Amino acid sequence: MSAPHAVIVGGGVIGAGAAHYLAKAGWQVTILEASRFGSGCSHANCGLVCPSHILPMAAPGAIWNVLKTMFQPRSPVRLKPRIDFALWRWLLRFAFRCNKREMLAAAPGIKALLDSSRALFLELLCDEHMNVEWEENGLLFVFQTKAPFEHFAETNALLAEHFNSPARRLNADELVEFEPTLKRGLAGGWHYASDAQLRPDRLMAAWKQALEGRGVQIQEGCNVHGVVVEGRKAKAVRTSQGDIEGDAMVVATGAWTPKLKSLVGVALPIQPGKGYSLTMPRPAECPRTPMIFEEHRVALTPFASGLRLGSMMEFNGYDDRHDRDRLTILRDGAAHYVRTPVGAPAVEEWWGWRPMSADGNPFIDRAPAFDNVWVAAGHSMLGLSQAPATGKLLAELITSGQPHIDPAPYRIGR
Repeated sequence: MSAPHAVIVGGGVIGAGAAHYLAKAGWQVTILEASRFGSGCSHANCGLVCPSHILPMAAPGAIWNVLKTMFQPRSPVRLKPRIDFALWRWLLRFAFRCNKREMLAAAPGIKALLDSSRALFLELLCDEHMNVEWEENGLLFVFQTKAPFEHFAETNALLAEHFNSPARRLNADELVEFEPTLKRGLAGGWHYASDAQLRPDRLMAAWKQALEGRGVQIQEGCNVHGVVVEGRKAKAVRTSQGDIEGDAMVVATGAWTPKLKSLVGVALPIQPGKGYSLTMPRPAECPRTPMIFEEHRVALTPFASGLRLGSMMEFNGYDDRHDRDRLTILRDGAAHYVRTPVGAPAVEEWWGWRPMSADGNPFIDRAPAFDNVWVAAGHSMLGLSQAPATGKLLAELITSGQPHIDPAPYRIGR
């Protein structure tokens, strides 16, 4: 008797996680990717594996903070005014959640995936002998001025009280001693020691090799056109390379998921949030610790083989124009903090769409219209950090295994 066959639509980090754990469970697996495996946000994000990111973007004051800056030319947040009912419904859902009660209700689901993935990454890298530039230097939130630095103490106290995840407070002198590449005169920082980092493109290249070693078939340049349905079951995925049959289908297409309503059976409330990154050679004085410059909304990650800046959030639909001024904002934002200018010629300039959910939790659930179609999408800015746990949970749900974390926070229709 042949093994059951799973067809995974989407060759990003979430699709890779699903394929990994389904293959380990004894399934045949085929991944369908419209572009190249490991492209998109899985390729050029900042590589943070961050269990510190427990709280969703929908937090008290988030709407006001965005409105204060979004119409400024150099704001890290942009929203293109247009008639888009899906966007405005999403924004209303987001606004409804911008209070402490809803924030704390969403956080346990985010935390469960983060904590599980942090441990599973260590197993994955060891078992598959992956060299992905993994480092465990934590994550440093750096503040230029006193008021935001002190305000972050409230967030840290909340994380300590509700989730036992406190940071170490560093005053101005302690901050420069901890990370000597920072400028003097900054207000201070908060260091979360449990966080880690890896280089995403190295991860995806290594994971592809490991998956193919397990017999997973990866079909690149394969566009999905629809699904062949028999009753409540999807019998095959209709693609540019022919119909591909399967016993279970997984939709792991990130920000593109709302466009696959025929396969999912419902238009999921996911919005594409456009982000940018800039990858450069390591400067002569390279930071040791990944950092987030909260006041300028810029993230900096030092890799063994380079340095990456990333940020921006643009709700411009699927506008594929590459605005190089946004990259200048990344450089300028980092220059307020680090001593060595990050002005070296870029190795790579990148942009892509993050799959933003209103409450910060992804959708990991069976599609309501089918008995054998599953969805894993909507991880917002935490896809890399949550990928292993998402893949493991999805495999457990598909194979009727015991879920290692509670799947309730990720249900469709919540």
